[in-house]
Amino acid sequence: MNIREVLHIVGALLVWTAAAMLPSMVFGIAEGQLAPWLLSIAATAGLGATLWFATPRVISINPREGIAVVGLGWVSIVLMGSLPFVFTGIAPTITGAVFESVSGFTTTGATIFPVIEELPRSILLWRSISHWLGGMGIIVLGVAILPLIGMGGAQLFRAEAPGIATDRLKPRIATTARLLWVVYAVLTAVLAVIYLVLGMTPFDAVNHALSALATGGFSTRTASLGYYSATIQWVTMLFMFMAGVNFTLHYRMMTGRLDAWIRDPEWRWYFASSLGIGGVVFFALSLSEGVWSLDGLRRAAFNVVAVHSTTGFTTDDFAAWPAVGQVLLLGLMFVGAMGGSTGGGFKVVRAAVVTQHARGEIRKILHPRAVIVTRLGRSPVRADIVLKVLAFLTLYMFTYAIGTAILAALGNDLVTSMSAALAALSSIGPGLGEVGPTANYGHLGAPAHVVLSVLMLLGRLEFYTLLVLFIPGAWSKAGGNR
Repeated sequence: MNIREVLHIVGALLVWTAAAMLPSMVFGIAEGQLAPWLLSIAATAGLGATLWFATPRVISINPREGIAVVGLGWVSIVLMGSLPFVFTGIAPTITGAVFESVSGFTTTGATIFPVIEELPRSILLWRSISHWLGGMGIIVLGVAILPLIGMGGAQLFRAEAPGIATDRLKPRIATTARLLWVVYAVLTAVLAVIYLVLGMTPFDAVNHALSALATGGFSTRTASLGYYSATIQWVTMLFMFMAGVNFTLHYRMMTGRLDAWIRDPEWRWYFASSLGIGGVVFFALSLSEGVWSLDGLRRAAFNVVAVHSTTGFTTDDFAAWPAVGQVLLLGLMFVGAMGGSTGGGFKVVRAAVVTQHARGEIRKILHPRAVIVTRLGRSPVRADIVLKVLAFLTLYMFTYAIGTAILAALGNDLVTSMSAALAALSSIGPGLGEVGPTANYGHLGAPAHVVLSVLMLLGRLEFYTLLVLFIPGAWSKAGGNR
């Protein structure tokens, strides 16, 4: 492990993070908060520049160093990203500030603030910007715009991109990263314009567009999307669904392959589960309220898509919905969005592989001599990929159980502990119980904030990128070859 090469790239990423704070500083000046933003930018840029100039500029990254860049880069970014919350005095504690920063960059959308309208606009914008940077991945952005990364870009892209495979749109990974970011930016701009046309203020339109395409969930309103009209909610629902789709499919559709969605087996699973569970939740909600209406359909569909895509916007307190609806939403929290999207969770593609593999094992009981291959659509899934998915499932459930146990040991009730751990691990935001859609995480206390921050990072980086950093062999020459 050449730690100096790793720190060189981390330094560059921190400088870019400082640059991302500049738009918020403009609002900070208008609010009389210039000093806190100058301090935040100076500290972040200063640390980044120090790492940059104190380390070699000619670098070559191997897989271990790629993992280290992503792991250390994310930890550094979320820590420095918490400085505006600390220096402006908005966050009551340092752990609360770190929690809010981690929640932003990991696109979780959980917040410690009970009344969002009381926050300065500079902080509101920074929360949304952190969403947008973390949604597609700030390391992927680095691969796209930093020529110094060179051949090591593939290692970084693979270490940060979610899912079971890395799709390349072009032979060069940097070109692929740039194309994905262009698609991401175009969809964000389109949604912002639509919001403006539908009556949102420019500030709200930009913030909600950044948050929706990142599947983040931070809003400028305490009532989230429930504050806005039904038309805005329908539009947001569509874009949340799109944000939960693999962005390579969006690119292919934009370049002429109009059937890219339908031909993809993971998309069909994603669409079918959204439609099916949305229908069941609508039926249960209507039966419970005794009213069958388009309004009920919108409420059910919006919250199902918000949870399935892991965006976390809300229009209703679904913690008060019928139990069957809550259970189904918890299931969607676990599954999450598609691989290659900005969404979190276990990922639809992995859930499909596990389901197909389990189906095959059941068939083997009836036909012991049959050779049954796990397939996704018509394509066979390699045995080693199946084993990796099952290992990831084990790690996911084990981490979730530990997180739930710790939160319960800190004095939280079982429903709150289970849903908070799952909401953090799957980058959802709202849970059930004391962290439901109408509540916040501010009352949980510093120990819980630390636990949930760790869960959010583990879930966003899919465990291995962070866990490998704690293996001594990863840092030694014997731990791997260049």
